[in-house]
Amino acid sequence: QVQLVESGGGSVQAGGSLKLSCAMSGNTVMTNYMGWFRRAPGKEREGVAILWTGGATYYSDSVKDRFIVSEDNARDTLYLQMNNLNPEDTAMYYCAAGRRHEGGNVFREADYSYWGQGTQVTVSS
Repeated sequence: QVQLVESGGGSVQAGGSLKLSCAMSGNTVMTNYMGWFRRAPGKEREGVAILWTGGATYYSDSVKDRFIVSEDNARDTLYLQMNNLNPEDTAMYYCAAGRRHEGGNVFREADYSYWGQGTQVTVSS
């Protein structure tokens, strides 16, 4: 089992930055992909940023060049640095982890067995 706990959400004005953290514990060696999803009000949850333990990163078009996903050397904390935020980024952000084969859609939610409870990000104009 893997436990994920997000933190770092809050309210920020458009153009500002926030850094989310996801504390990972348990048998994290079971996972090789981890990252962030979000659910905006009235919308379905969507993938935002994914990190493969081999080093590759993947971003949705809506956050590319603004968000950065990373992890610490101990592999016990995952981060999401969010820059130049806009109101469309307002959402509940979820940390997720799973084991999957390379290729295909990295944002396929069924590939992620472990999820956090989420942290709210609100961006005002």
